[in-house]
Amino acid sequence: MKPQLNPRYQSYVLSCMDDIPQLGRLSEARRLAMRALAHVLPFRTNSYVIDELIDWNNIPDDPIFRLTFPQPEMLEPADLARVSSLVRAGAAAQHIRAIADRIRLTLNPHPAGQLEHNVPRLDGTPLPGVQHKYKETVLFFPRRGQTCHAYCTYCFRWAQFVGMEGLKFAQRETETFHKYLRRHTEVTDVLFTGGDPLVMRAWHLRAYIEPLLGPKYEHIRHIRIGSKALAFWPYKFVTDPDADTLLRLFECVVASGRHLALMAHFTHPRELDTPIVRRAIERIRSTGAVIRTQAPLVRHINDSANTWAEMWRKQVQLGLVPYYMFVERDTGPKNYFEVPLADAHDIFRRAFRQVSGLARTVRGPSMSATPGKVVVLGTQEVKGEKVFILSFLRGRHREWVGRPFFARFDPHATWLDQLKPAFGERQFFFEEHADQEPPHVAACE
Repeated sequence: MKPQLNPRYQSYVLSCMDDIPQLGRLSEARRLAMRALAHVLPFRTNSYVIDELIDWNNIPDDPIFRLTFPQPEMLEPADLARVSSLVRAGAAAQHIRAIADRIRLTLNPHPAGQLEHNVPRLDGTPLPGVQHKYKETVLFFPRRGQTCHAYCTYCFRWAQFVGMEGLKFAQRETETFHKYLRRHTEVTDVLFTGGDPLVMRAWHLRAYIEPLLGPKYEHIRHIRIGSKALAFWPYKFVTDPDADTLLRLFECVVASGRHLALMAHFTHPRELDTPIVRRAIERIRSTGAVIRTQAPLVRHINDSANTWAEMWRKQVQLGLVPYYMFVERDTGPKNYFEVPLADAHDIFRRAFRQVSGLARTVRGPSMSATPGKVVVLGTQEVKGEKVFILSFLRGRHREWVGRPFFARFDPHATWLDQLKPAFGERQFFFEEHADQEPPHVAACE
């Protein structure tokens, strides 16, 4: 299909999934399973993804199709069968939702201690929608940014989108957020995240960012925006009504002397191929903003060294900076998407050696676990024992950063909490402090 020159955003959710004509290529049984799964895990896509990114001659195996449309294998067979039978029978929506909610609570909706450990306080009151895990960096979840142009099926923040009470993580009060930052001058980096902050109109985003450019926030040196918009709706930066306003905001941030980084999520090299995404990249870079790229390694979508090498090469060619390869988080349909740590490191290493030094800015495979960002450096035999060599890229306690440690090799382990200390040690060094808040969190009181 020929791309439109000035398209209007058109989304597709569960209620209109059957309006997507290309799904007629699938069997009725598979379409039923997809509808059932979309009652449990979030589903949202759009016309750009459907018309320009998916190869409909290769479904259901096409990687972008697997990235954006629910796959039956994402749920346990018994759970899928139960929801499918209710959907097939035309059960009441509240009945389906009650079953879906029970299933969701078994899927670890908030991994890595997001609700228990990372929420700071202001004058003794918790700040929902703010996370302060590392001393220098605060994450902010703006209320209007708690959706995306399309949802990734592997999304570790799926709980933001399903509407269950107590699972959504968002901040309504801008002034409270700004007050917290004024008090915490140790913070140098603010990351706007979600959902996707760039689903917001530019003037809403400006209300959060513009005050940070003033004299009361001289300690804020770096502003980051985590977004999948470049991959799923690049028109946001080119032809949307507020595209120019958004880019002027970017220019203002750079002119203030701050570093502006768009943390762009690209999961597959095909997302970099359309003329509109390349034009969007040009316009963003012209503002002085830097685009850094990151994505998880996910089975069925990008679990190939050649795929990652191709993606990094394209990113560097377009002026982007490869930043992270993540390990798929231990949440949601992880059993369908996860890759063992040993395989993840092998894929990373084989991709890394295919690219030039310009692409070797990338770090990984990295786990954003409860104690911090842990990178798998490799495997080795030490003292007759095969081990993983790991290190902290970021840690809840700063003295952990850069400290290597060893875990027994386990070919099946997919996450940090499945690893055991090597050499007969009783526990990892960071487990001794598992119940202690780091100093900057304690100070938030």
